[in-house]
Amino acid sequence: MLDLLYKRRSIRKYASEKLDVDTVQLLLGAALLSPSSRGFQPWQFVAVDDPEVLTQLASCKKGAGFLKDAALGIVILADPEKSDVWIEDASIAATILHLTSASLGLGSCWIQIRERQFSESETAEQNIRRILGIPENLKVTSIISIGYPDEFKSPHVEGDLGFDKVHLNKYGSKF
Repeated sequence: MLDLLYKRRSIRKYASEKLDVDTVQLLLGAALLSPSSRGFQPWQFVAVDDPEVLTQLASCKKGAGFLKDAALGIVILADPEKSDVWIEDASIAATILHLTSASLGLGSCWIQIRERQFSESETAEQNIRRILGIPENLKVTSIISIGYPDEFKSPHVEGDLGFDKVHLNKYGSKF
């Protein structure tokens, strides 16, 4: 697992190769296995592999343009009525998707949607809700872009981890 964490990087450039249905099912299965508070599983997922829809979603907010070249976008939804920690549970599922993608040799990148704007008068969430027909009771938290990487990024190194942010037993006590 640690080797995977060192190697996993956010990938924003994707090869044109599509994902086969078995790979997509593995990714979605991993997301569905994500832990959630009290096992309430407030999340739902919209898997998008249609290039036209990916292109529409890529314009949902500034900085998401790379989504149009991904093989897959997984839109992560959550139901606030099911759990008071729906944001955390959805974030855990997104992380599981990142790690599963990396374990399969795929690249991925988190696209933050919650609290982001599409335009001055419309949020990114409202825009995505309209494109995908998402019901009002569900919140759109993020999109994870996934595909075969078309860029290489060096792995993280231990010296860059920032152990100065770790405290032992009491804040301000160095680890």
